[in-house]
Amino acid sequence: MADTPALPAVNREWHLLSRPVGWPQPEDFALVEAPMPTPGEGQVLVRNQYLSVDPYMRGRMSAAKSYVAPFELGKVMQGGAVGEVVASNAEGIAVGDHVLHFFGWREYAAVDAKNAVKVDPDAAPLSTYLGVLGMTGLTAYAGLLRTAAFKEGDVVFVSGAAGAVGSQVGQIAKLKGASRVIGSAGSDEKVKLLVEEYGFDAAFNYKAGPVGEQLRAAAPDGIDVYFDNVGGDHLEAAIGSLNQGGRIAVCGMISVYNNTEPAPGPRNLTRLIQTRGRIEGFLVGDHYDLQPQFFQEVGPWVASGALKYRETVVEGIENNLEAFLGVLRGDNTGKMIVKL
Repeated sequence: MADTPALPAVNREWHLLSRPVGWPQPEDFALVEAPMPTPGEGQVLVRNQYLSVDPYMRGRMSAAKSYVAPFELGKVMQGGAVGEVVASNAEGIAVGDHVLHFFGWREYAAVDAKNAVKVDPDAAPLSTYLGVLGMTGLTAYAGLLRTAAFKEGDVVFVSGAAGAVGSQVGQIAKLKGASRVIGSAGSDEKVKLLVEEYGFDAAFNYKAGPVGEQLRAAAPDGIDVYFDNVGGDHLEAAIGSLNQGGRIAVCGMISVYNNTEPAPGPRNLTRLIQTRGRIEGFLVGDHYDLQPQFFQEVGPWVASGALKYRETVVEGIENNLEAFLGVLRGDNTGKMIVKL
C-alpha cells in the first residue's frame, strides 16, 4: 500500500437517527465523529472534495420499499462524491488520482476500486462530475432521448427547469432541434435565467398562477414531450396540453416527497386515450449503457459553452444537511454541491 499522508484522527460523517415524517427535521440527523477508515485489499482511501445532495435521498430516508435500499438508522448515509485518493491498496488507482464514487455524506471514504471511477480534473472541474457530466446529466440525457423518445421538431415542457436535471433537459432539447422548449420554475429570477441564459423559448413562475393556464399560454399548440421533475399539478397540466402521440417521462415528483398522505392523482388521465399518450417512469441506473454516448456528445457541448450549467455551492461538511434541505425547498439554481 502506498504511503498515507498525515490524516485527521477522526472522520466526520452524517448519520440518520430517525426516519423523517413529513419534512425532515435537524433532530433526525447527527454529524458524528467516527474512526478514520483504513483501505482493505482492493480498496482506496478517498478524501472527498465535493459531495452531492439530491431529491431522491429523501426517499431513502423512509423505510418504504423502493428501488433502492433505505438508509440504515445509526449509520452513515450515502451519495455521490468526488475526491482525491490519499491511500491505495488497489491496482490501477494511485495516490493523487481523482475518483467518482457513491460514499458521500462524509469527509473520507474507503471505497472498493471496482466502485470508483477515475475522473480527470484537467478535462473539467471536479464538481461537474457530480452534475452536468455526472448522474444528473445522464438522467437528463437518457430521460429525454430514450424514455421520452424525443425527436426533432417536438415541443418540450420541463418542470423544475432551473434545477440540475431540468436545465440540462431543456438545453439538450434545443441543441437536438426542438421547435419550442418551455420551463417552469419557482421564482421570477429563475424564469429569467431559463430564457436569457439557458435559451428556453418560454418559461413561467408556477407560483404566479394555475400551472395549466400558464402552460396553455406558453404552448398554445400543445406539447409533445413533458419531462416531469415535480408531479402534482404540473403533471395534470401536462396531460391537459399533450398532443396526439405525446410522451411523458417521469423523473421525479418532488412536490409530493414530504407528504404524509397520498397525493391525489391527475384528474384528466382519460386524455391519454384521446391523445394515445404515454407516461413512463425511469431510473438513471437502467441507462448506464448510454454513458459513453453521453460523454461523447455532451462533453464537447460543455467544453465549448454550448451547454451552460449553474452550481449552488455550500461549503463545509457541517452544512451538508442544510444543503440537502435547501434542495427540497428549491433554494438551488442548478446542481447543489457541498464543497469540503
